[in-house]
Parts: sequence; C-alpha cells; structure tokens
Amino acid sequence: MKTLGVVGLGLIGGSLVKSYERSEDWKIYGYDRDSRITQLALLAEDIEEELTADNIGDVDLLLLAVYPQAAVEYLQEMAKYISKDTLVIDCCGVKRSVCEPCFKIAKEYGFTYVGGHPMAGRHSSGYKFSREDLFDGQPMVIVPERYDDIDEFSRIKEMLSPAGFGSISITTAEKHDQVIAFTSQLAHVVSNAYMKSPRAKKHKGFSAGSYRDLTRVARLNEVMWSELFLDNGDNLAEELDHLIESLQEYRDCIRRGDREKLEEILAEGSRIKVEIDGTGEN
Repeated sequence: MKTLGVVGLGLIGGSLVKSYERSEDWKIYGYDRDSRITQLALLAEDIEEELTADNIGDVDLLLLAVYPQAAVEYLQEMAKYISKDTLVIDCCGVKRSVCEPCFKIAKEYGFTYVGGHPMAGRHSSGYKFSREDLFDGQPMVIVPERYDDIDEFSRIKEMLSPAGFGSISITTAEKHDQVIAFTSQLAHVVSNAYMKSPRAKKHKGFSAGSYRDLTRVARLNEVMWSELFLDNGDNLAEELDHLIESLQEYRDCIRRGDREKLEEILAEGSRIKVEIDGTGEN
C-alpha cells in the first residue's frame, strides 16, 4: 500500500484526497493550516491521519495544494523530514516562482520534486466544494527538472493515476506561465472587470448564455488570484496589452461607424477561433 500526503485541503487538495480515496491501494494523510478543516476531513474519513513532521517521511507522494509562496515555504520547512524516495508535486497555478526554489530544495535534500498544475476547478473554493471526480478526464501539466527521464515520467503517471486525469503533458515553467497567462489568468481579469459596468446591476431579464459564459469566473478568490497574477505579471501584462490594443480597434471602428473594418476584424477573430479550436466549444 502506498501513502499519499496532501498539504492544503481546499477545493484542489480536498478533491485530491477524495479522488485517491476511491482506490484501496492508498493510505491518505492530509494537512490544512486551518485545523478545523483538517478535523473535518478526519471526521469525514477522507484522510486517515493528519500529515505531520512525524509521518511525512512515510509518504510516497506529497502533493502541495496551497498558494505558490506557501508551497515553497512548506517544502523548505519540511524538507529535512521528507524521504529521499518521496515524489513531491506542487499544484500551483504558476510555475516559475515555485519550480525554481523547489528544485533547489529537492536537490539539497535528495528527494524528487516536479512542478504540476491540475487543469480543473470550480468558481467556488474551499473543502466543502471539493469532489472526488473533479479531475476525471481533465489535463494535468507537469514541469520536471529533466525532460529525458522516461522512468521518472512513468513513475509520475503511476502515482497520479488515482486522480483520474485524462492526460498528463510535460512542459517548461516558462512555457507554462506564458500560456496560462492567456488561457486562464487573462480570462479571469476580463470576466472580473466586465462586471464593473454601470449596467451590470440592471441586466436581469436581458441576459442569457453569453452573459453566463463571460462572467463564470468573475467571482474569484482575490487573495489567491492576486498572488498568481503578480507572480506571472510579465506574461499577464503582455496579454493585457494585446487585448487592450484589440479592444481599442473595435471601439474606434464603432465610434466612427466603420462597418467594413468592423466586419473585417470580427471575421478575423472568428476565423482564428475556428483555426485553433475547430467548431467545437473549447
């Protein structure tokens, strides 16, 4: 039987322990800085023991499901207790600010660390919203220190299999942060900013699918997302620059009544969507 340790029992960490609980091959330890959440997970029998310095050395897989800075600080604090046989994977939404210090910590203490980002979530956060099938069929992105170790990749896939991910892909921390600025972070900024229209409070009875789609991620955890945005500030600011430039072009066409140009730029955006994602709703 293998042992899993999960640090942070919010939406992601709580869903991880519940997904591994489906397997009879894993013993599960968990820790949350809010002791009430840890006790709740124990009472619900989602974890068997609280993860501590005394038992972290028994863990085969350690998942860090906390904010980026907290992940680095926890690993630094607990590194001396972690076994050299343990595989450590963080689950943070940015990679450069986490992977660089964690690779150094792992090398110093002799265990294996891999950056990770489970591509799944909900607009509501916290343990009470966690679910065992959150990751079923969803992508998992990993950032290893080396990219030519087939045995390590096989070990990672095996260790993560109980979570139910549909795919596991490998990338660099730099590439991850560049892409995630567009696919996730920019979408959250736009959705959140969109709700600041003076007409937002008057939309009832006039809104349907478009409104729901665009505002799905407007409600967010401002503490977590502020840290993620600032940790990836260079890439996110660049994406915002591109968006603002495009929006200004749309605005200028509309103000001067230039229908021909407006049709041109609308068609361009539609064509790019189809070329990249096809006709499906990706």
